Amino acid sequence: MAHVINFSEASFIALHGMVIIAETEDMVNVVEIADRLKSSKHHVAKVMQRLVKDGYLNSHRGPSGGFTLRKKPDEITFLEVYECIEGKIEIGDCPLDRPICPFHKCIFNNVTKKMTEEFVAYMEGETLGKYVLPIR
Repeated sequence: MAHVINFSEASFIALHGMVIIAETEDMVNVVEIADRLKSSKHHVAKVMQRLVKDGYLNSHRGPSGGFTLRKKPDEITFLEVYECIEGKIEIGDCPLDRPICPFHKCIFNNVTKKMTEEFVAYMEGETLGKYVLPIR
């Protein structure tokens, strides 16, 4: 089945893993995240270390170690997390980044540019804090 927008597994792990970490006051380890996301612990570890390297997470080693956020959940946007994993989103006129179209008018009528702009706007407006359940 084809999808117009595809998320890599790494982006899925990063976004969902960050919400899992934001939901708790304690440290969350790779095994807990991998179990909740039904993902490989090795892949989760690799993604989380990227987020540590880029300054979104603190990492604590050892048997009682894990990850904590470096900023408050309301200060971290989905776009920041997504771009940390996938790279900066560039909004262009052509989906293939061609400088000259072979036709007099884009056959996609710039729908890909509009979709990308809407996606970026949505991701900028969403923060981890919006998805953290209140503590009871």
